[in-house]
Amino acid sequence: MKSKNNHLVDLQIATEYANLPAKEQINNWVCAAIGETDNEFELSIRVVDEDEITQLNKEYRNKNKPTNVLSFPFAFEEEIGGCGIELEVPLLGDIIICAQVVAAEAKEQGKEELAHWAHMVVHGTLHLLGYDHVDDTHAEEMEALEIEIITGLGFPNPYE
Repeated sequence: MKSKNNHLVDLQIATEYANLPAKEQINNWVCAAIGETDNEFELSIRVVDEDEITQLNKEYRNKNKPTNVLSFPFAFEEEIGGCGIELEVPLLGDIIICAQVVAAEAKEQGKEELAHWAHMVVHGTLHLLGYDHVDDTHAEEMEALEIEIITGLGFPNPYE
């Protein structure tokens, strides 16, 4: 789905969970996280069940349990024929979101489910853009940006 900001969000639904946000909402959340730019970007968001996210979490993070969101930034490091040709590839990467975990977390945390979905999409997109929370400084920077984006979308602060 092409957005107004010239971003392509490939949304894949691989769950039977029924209470999912609309494609347009997901696209708007991605655009809010990416911000204003003339550059084209493409990313995939796959909404899955607990079995699939558990498998991915085990394979890539060595954690044998479901999680809410996983992000896989695109890394293209190929030299073509040794001639120094640079390819401009607008792929940001893939975001995997577990519908059941998002729903359970929203309920446990007393949040509106749609607000938690928005947070997970923004959080995953920021990871694709290079943000992380591996140490306190980076975590504070990422959380501050998430709060700005989420509250700008009309949702409450996701960390309160």
